[in-house]
Amino acid sequence: MKKSLEEQRDEEEGAALVPPPLPQHEQEEDPEKQQMEDEHDGEDQHTRRTTTTTKQTTESSSAERQLVAAWWRRRAQKLVPTRGVGLVIAGLLVLALLVGGGGTSRWIHLDYASSFLLGNGGGVKQHRWPPHHVPSPEADLVPIPFSCGNGTGSPGTCRRRDTTTCPEYFRYIHSDLSPWRETGITREAVERGRDRAAFRLVVVDGRAYVETYHRVFQTRDTFTQWGIAQLLARYPGRVPDLDLMFNCEDMPEVRAADFAAAPLHAPPLFRYCKDDSTLDIVFPDWSFWGWPEVNIRPWAPLLEEMAAETARLPWAEREPYAYWKGNPSVSGERGDLLRCNDSSGEWRTRVFWQDWGAAIRDGFRDSNLAKQCRYRYKIYVRGRSWSVSQKYILACDSPLLLVATPFKDFFSRGLVAGKHYWPIEPGARKCADIKFAVDWGNAHPEQARRMAEEGSGFARHDLSMDYVYDYMLHLLTQYAGLLRYKPTVPENAVELCAETVACHSAAHANNREFDFMMESRERYVADYQPCTLPPPFTADEVREMTRRDQEVRANVHKMMTTMTP
Repeated sequence: MKKSLEEQRDEEEGAALVPPPLPQHEQEEDPEKQQMEDEHDGEDQHTRRTTTTTKQTTESSSAERQLVAAWWRRRAQKLVPTRGVGLVIAGLLVLALLVGGGGTSRWIHLDYASSFLLGNGGGVKQHRWPPHHVPSPEADLVPIPFSCGNGTGSPGTCRRRDTTTCPEYFRYIHSDLSPWRETGITREAVERGRDRAAFRLVVVDGRAYVETYHRVFQTRDTFTQWGIAQLLARYPGRVPDLDLMFNCEDMPEVRAADFAAAPLHAPPLFRYCKDDSTLDIVFPDWSFWGWPEVNIRPWAPLLEEMAAETARLPWAEREPYAYWKGNPSVSGERGDLLRCNDSSGEWRTRVFWQDWGAAIRDGFRDSNLAKQCRYRYKIYVRGRSWSVSQKYILACDSPLLLVATPFKDFFSRGLVAGKHYWPIEPGARKCADIKFAVDWGNAHPEQARRMAEEGSGFARHDLSMDYVYDYMLHLLTQYAGLLRYKPTVPENAVELCAETVACHSAAHANNREFDFMMESRERYVADYQPCTLPPPFTADEVREMTRRDQEVRANVHKMMTTMTP
């Protein structure tokens, strides 16, 4: 059957997001690297949910520490025959932390005052946000600390649960909802977004319901709803009653100028990205739970796989060029990037055109993103709007060369120029900017590697699935608090849960869909609090962030003009 123009355009859009390995005539002549990659192709890929422990309690007396230590020793002995060596080691690690390191700070402070881009005195201290909990194994008992101080009979002191503050990009939740902060959200405003929405999500008494309006490209809606079902399973009863419209397309479309005179009428429409001129509310995109059509695994297991691959090929051993591969037809910015291709040896850039048809016929078997980190620098250039590829590029442990774009998703607003990425200006000087960044990085490898580590650290820690779920929970909670009516279940809605989504895929023999859902399925109910939502940005903080970004770009431009012959 002949495909519609809309379907063809959507397929072209998706093509640019999953670069397969290089064409044969473009591959680097390195037999040892190729052999290492070929050997790894046959390795099993395992799904493991990795969580770094940060939940520690400072004990107030040595007697209490001994009591807790004894409990862990007994627990470790009990787990030996049934839970395996891994849990024993975990228990011993916690024992060591409780006895010997209870007072150690778990924050990692990063000082950028000496940054080569921000300049002396221009840096801002940033936190590296670790995962904020340790999920308890099923049926395990966790001791509750108790102490009466020095035993003198004086009143005890109530303990405060140690919760982690969410990463800075969570503060944009307040910004996204600010248009309705004063007026609240009416039912009429929500329903005004129906013509633009793919589905309506309603939560009543902890149960979710979906009313579908039209089909979307591939399984964007299915995996978005799967992610919402996982949130409800992870945090049962914590998502309040709500009613929202969700758009699964690329381009933001609720323009602020259209509602300047009547902000109460602006429809609060959820989607995956926005720019400064639109009021759309950004939400994590579907690919965090997998993109089966192009064989991209869920974010958590893919991160593990990418970490293993990048460790096999250290940064200094990678090809000393900037790399991009995709479909340049979806935007002018991507099309313009083709002229930077290094066929003449001038631009230090390797740009390749994605063969979308060949990838589809091959089932994307050779499009393993974990093997796309062979180059020292990775280029990000937007698609029709934003691109889900940004998080995969960040995770490559190579400096991100980010071509400036007005479109932002929920986390990219937390990326800092000069720290997480090297800014590239769009337009006529794009190729020269990329060349300068590559030459400068090759001449200053320690600073280039530091930027690579900051970018990949953001992807692995600040963007862990813990924080993706917490972002969803905080956003939906804040949104629900603005509703001026009590949500009710639409007449044509069906209940949403993990079974209704995954079992449908299994029944229709969509094995990859089902497999990805099982890889990204939450196994445990959260017995911990989400990270603490930080306050909105102040006007002074917004001005400082703008000043800092302008300073970085000015320093890059100054370096180019003074160092380029």
